Amino acid sequence: MAKKHKFITKAIVETGKTPGFTHEVSSNSASSQTNDYGEMPLVRAALYARTSSPNQRFNYSIDEQIACGQKYAKQRGWIVTHIFFDESERAETIDRPKFQLMLQKAKSGCFDVIIFWRIDRFCRSLVDLVNLEKALREYKVGLCSVTEYIDTSTSVGRFNFRSLGSVAELEAELIGERARIGLHGLAKLHKWPNPHPPLGFTRLDDGVLKIEKEEAKIVRKVFALYLQERSMDHVAFLLNKKDLRTKKGKKWSAVAVSDVLRDEIYVGIYNVAGVRDYVKEYKIIDDDAFMKVKDIRLRYERRGTPRPLIPADRKSEKIQKVFGKYIELIKGLKNGKIDEEYAKKKSATLSRM
Repeated sequence: MAKKHKFITKAIVETGKTPGFTHEVSSNSASSQTNDYGEMPLVRAALYARTSSPNQRFNYSIDEQIACGQKYAKQRGWIVTHIFFDESERAETIDRPKFQLMLQKAKSGCFDVIIFWRIDRFCRSLVDLVNLEKALREYKVGLCSVTEYIDTSTSVGRFNFRSLGSVAELEAELIGERARIGLHGLAKLHKWPNPHPPLGFTRLDDGVLKIEKEEAKIVRKVFALYLQERSMDHVAFLLNKKDLRTKKGKKWSAVAVSDVLRDEIYVGIYNVAGVRDYVKEYKIIDDDAFMKVKDIRLRYERRGTPRPLIPADRKSEKIQKVFGKYIELIKGLKNGKIDEEYAKKKSATLSRM
């Protein structure tokens, strides 16, 4: 059964995971409401609330957050026209259902300001808030926090927010700086900076790479096939024909083959975060084979050397695929007919061209 919230009044209520209902304020009812001073409200406000877990419903619950927002809006003489809330949604990302809907409504000009109880209910950090404010500013929508000194609906508030923005920018730069220092420290020890090592290697617990024998065989095969075929497309075709897969378990493509052929890690050159060293333990391909591959690649790229023709077996497969799709398309037509035997013969004829 849908959970009923106490705060629901004359506003468009957009619920999160808990089903709710929508009640839209008509233009007449909106214009007839006044603030505490008997003045006609000019600012349309949207309220946003969020809980990160079911247990949090009763600790700064949706109802409490919205009630605080409504009180804040009333004190400012604003009319609440929209209410958005996400239940059991974390703030690590802004890809929350009703948060995204709120941004769409903001872009459409449905309200003038967004009120939230506290930053951590709205987004993850001050840096995120600054980025969101920049986008909302283009839509002429302000931001207000009930419990913090954040209010971009006034000139003074925008000035204060820019000061917070400078602090946020400094924070982001310091975080990036610390990350770069940490990455450089790992690189000096020849450790891999992420959990995804290149094909041919496995990453040990301490971050050092170790050659994985079966994958290393595939790496050597890629280089050997390219030296023989001189075509990345055909190398990919032959690898797929042997049912060999990339590091991510996907089929090979010319791009995937190119990535392997260009990676100096296979001749023991470790190049990460400004550190470029020779690591003997990382070597899979001998220097001579790597340089020959490089020379062939550059010959095509720089000298305009004509590329080899598509081999018959790959050409035949391509044609079969095209005719297969064509036959399926014709089969799908209600009144269409095709002689499949003729189509197969035509395919075989074209493959010999």
